[in-house]
Amino acid sequence: MNRRTFLKTLCTVTASATLFGAQTLAHASETPLSFEDHDLKDYLHNMANFDLPHTGDIILKNNLLTTLNSTLKRLKRIQKSVGFGNFSILSFDETLLYAKNNPSIESFTKKELNFLDYTFNFDATNYGFYGKRPIDEITSQVSKKDLVKISGTGNFLYRGQPYETYKSIKKLLGKKVYLTSGVRGVMKQFILFLAKASASNGNLSLASRSLAPPGYSFHGVGDFDVGERGLGAANFSSKFAKTETCMRLRNQGYLKLRYPKDNMLGVRFEPWHIKVKNFRP
Repeated sequence: MNRRTFLKTLCTVTASATLFGAQTLAHASETPLSFEDHDLKDYLHNMANFDLPHTGDIILKNNLLTTLNSTLKRLKRIQKSVGFGNFSILSFDETLLYAKNNPSIESFTKKELNFLDYTFNFDATNYGFYGKRPIDEITSQVSKKDLVKISGTGNFLYRGQPYETYKSIKKLLGKKVYLTSGVRGVMKQFILFLAKASASNGNLSLASRSLAPPGYSFHGVGDFDVGERGLGAANFSSKFAKTETCMRLRNQGYLKLRYPKDNMLGVRFEPWHIKVKNFRP
């Protein structure tokens, strides 16, 4: 099955917008995107309301929504079994082997494996996500020898620039700031993306406005998220931008944002996301 056939059988799509035209704007990857005025207006409206469904969204229906949910449930059982921290760095091959060797989880079905494969390789621009893809292979692995486990967070960071950046942030802000999300392997990004899509009735485009699709997350190659203690889930909302933590990080030059406000990448504003430039594990 090629990707065009997959798109037709996979999704219900209504009036997909083509974002090309006369007006050119720069986006975070420094590649220009072109918009007609009406398309730009629609785009900005969709991003201002990123957590709502919009015309043109790709939405799973019927059997494929069932497959999404069964795949997600299996991934959640594995995550619960191995622990959240360990699951963050579990590879695709390790995940399949772990499921196969545990009777309480059982092997992924052929439909689930096909779903994972096509979802990973699917061109995310069809969702309206225009970020770069830093991970090309679903079997990409995170080498444990390259990681540092951050005490009290359940998260890992890559040694070198990511870890040194985090230590500098901790030195600046102390206990007030903490690591909310570090290294994410392919399977961790899958579970986050699929959980958001499942909660949104199979809307993959809506999920991509909040979470990079599998293969597109820079958490796999060095980026990480920070939060302010006491803020809870609001650390992943625009409220974080108004905190003293965020303001001090900005003033000290740490917030070279991967997804800035009003970006042209099809991703909501993420002021908590620390961009680690020019680092490859």
